[in-house]
Amino acid sequence: MIKNRKHILLFVSMIVLLAMIFFTNLLLGSVHISPSDILLALQGKSTSIFNQIVLDFRLPKALTAIVAGAALSVCGLQMQTIFRNPLSGPDVLGISSGASLGVAILVLGFSSFFSASIFTLFGSWAIVLVAWLGAGGVLLLILLVSTRVRDIMTILILGILFAGATSSIVTILQYFSSESMLKSFVVWTMGSLGGVTSTQLSVLVPSVIAGLFITSLTIKQLDVLLLGEKYSASMGVNVQMTRVLVFLSTSILAGSITAFCGPISFVGVAVPHLARMVFQTSSHKILFPACILIGAIVMLFSDIVAQMPGANFTLPINAVTSILGIPVIVWIIMKNKKLGGYF
Repeated sequence: MIKNRKHILLFVSMIVLLAMIFFTNLLLGSVHISPSDILLALQGKSTSIFNQIVLDFRLPKALTAIVAGAALSVCGLQMQTIFRNPLSGPDVLGISSGASLGVAILVLGFSSFFSASIFTLFGSWAIVLVAWLGAGGVLLLILLVSTRVRDIMTILILGILFAGATSSIVTILQYFSSESMLKSFVVWTMGSLGGVTSTQLSVLVPSVIAGLFITSLTIKQLDVLLLGEKYSASMGVNVQMTRVLVFLSTSILAGSITAFCGPISFVGVAVPHLARMVFQTSSHKILFPACILIGAIVMLFSDIVAQMPGANFTLPINAVTSILGIPVIVWIIMKNKKLGGYF
């Protein structure tokens, strides 16, 4: 009972912290807008220029940060449970690499036929489509392998090999691509939250919600899988179906975020560990919403750092998440014995 009260208090505190950092994110930018004007703009009652800045740029970017942080963190939680590896993340199966390959084929593979204006002509939708196809292609390979291979560690190794193969193909495409297309692709790989429009959010948000819903269907099975696959099977858990659902949700979540925001590293690896440390539990019933909240907070904070308050430029979000995430991962490795009880 005491533990339940502690968890409720922690969740309430995190929701309040999320609201505070969300509002802070809306305040920061190259144009100074007062808190009262932010509130008026959210109601559509401020000046036209403030309404445009807040509603067309800052609000979509902040919402994208929340969605991206939640999606990547839940991906990491699933991967760490399925593979029983504390350093597993959303890209462990090569799904993010598959999405990157799809984008590379569009941007770099057709550089001889199209100019950089392809981004203006087709917007982000062409990139989103090929990213989904790339992620889905890798997922299909993994699902085919999982029907023949029962050992989850073998599937993990094959996922890493798939990621390496797709990265090699991307490198070859980069080598033979034109200068303008190479620059566009490199900028995309740095990650960005500010390029997602309100219209694109109407596709991104339902996609992530669908992925999270699929994840919610596997919460009980993931708890049992912490005890091992053989024990889970003896308890009546359909291990193969659970794998399929986890791989499917990871593909949807990681593929969607990669398509719209570019590859974002370390959030999916670090946040599940932060959730375990804060809530002191291995129950996915608690960790699932905890990862959503902490992931959203981390991404919003990373976006605030990326904006370099007081400066007129923005850092690539991938650089910031790497700087923030690497110390957490080093700490995980150094303190792995203490975390061993969670896996």
